[in-house]
Amino acid sequence: MTSVALAATLFGPEDLRMIEHPLDKLADGMVRIRFGAGGICGSDMHYFRHARTGDFVVKSPLVLGHEISGEVVEIAGSATNLKVGDRVAVNPSRWCGHCVACREGRPNLCENIYFMGSASKTPHMQGGFANYFDAIPAQCVKIPDHVSYQAAALAEPLAVCLHAVARAGNIEGKRGIIFGAGPIGLLIMLAAHRAGMADITVADIAPAPLAFATKLGASHVENVSGGEEGLKAQAATRPYDVAFEVSGTAAGLASAIGIVRRGGVVVQIGNLPGGQIPTPSNAVMAKEIDLRGSFRFGFEFMTAVELIGAGSVDVLSLVTAERPLSTAPDALRLALDRSQSVKVVLTAN
Repeated sequence: MTSVALAATLFGPEDLRMIEHPLDKLADGMVRIRFGAGGICGSDMHYFRHARTGDFVVKSPLVLGHEISGEVVEIAGSATNLKVGDRVAVNPSRWCGHCVACREGRPNLCENIYFMGSASKTPHMQGGFANYFDAIPAQCVKIPDHVSYQAAALAEPLAVCLHAVARAGNIEGKRGIIFGAGPIGLLIMLAAHRAGMADITVADIAPAPLAFATKLGASHVENVSGGEEGLKAQAATRPYDVAFEVSGTAAGLASAIGIVRRGGVVVQIGNLPGGQIPTPSNAVMAKEIDLRGSFRFGFEFMTAVELIGAGSVDVLSLVTAERPLSTAPDALRLALDRSQSVKVVLTAN
């Protein structure tokens, strides 16, 4: 077994380096995993560009990566239903299981959560963009042999989107709009279709991701870079029941609140690097809009793995590029170029 791990480590804005980290003896109750694949997430891009995402600020070197999969290579202690050689999707969440939120069945709001590749706690919990990393057995969900590591790594963003759709309530037969055609917006579209949403519009300011949304089955797409006249015309004849705000911009949230029907639902998924989004509160009040936050995911992770295994959601349809883990800094730069990329996945080789 190797004594070092090569890891994509962030030291500051746009200062991501491939660094060798010593691997300590595996602690009792832990599992060591050899990297199989990892998806580059929007929050990884925020960390890369700004050394922060939302309210989470990088204060010490941070290994990025929370959309990850790999092979179990070592187990210390007991790990029920897990053995060396198992191929697993790794849930980046480590919940305490005993706080109020966990007892209420909302572990994504755990008061003591550690989340891989996140600066939400100090010291930070290191991520999985490393050729070896450690987890607890509960984070490891076995995947069938026919599921690739690349697909398994995308169980995490799919779980985020399943949770966001669940936060919207019963959407069967309803009309929805998604602001932001990045990977999360596109996966929300697929998840909403699966939940029975009858008509889905995807809005963005860039033509390339909108073309991708059309390819994946959007009912309508709207380029709002020059204004929202098209959206308003559609809403005037067929109002939107639900809006998903994924862009993490003040303009996106204002548009979602402005376009959804009176008594409609707005689900906020995106977040700004600086952590604050002004809200048109008078419109929320006057239209009696339900404005609901959606943060990460809970038990949807297991559902996401099952859906991928069953072929019910084609997560690989979003992947536009694969790059070796060793080239992670360049891969992050590629992922940031929306004219070229929708989803970039890191692989072991």
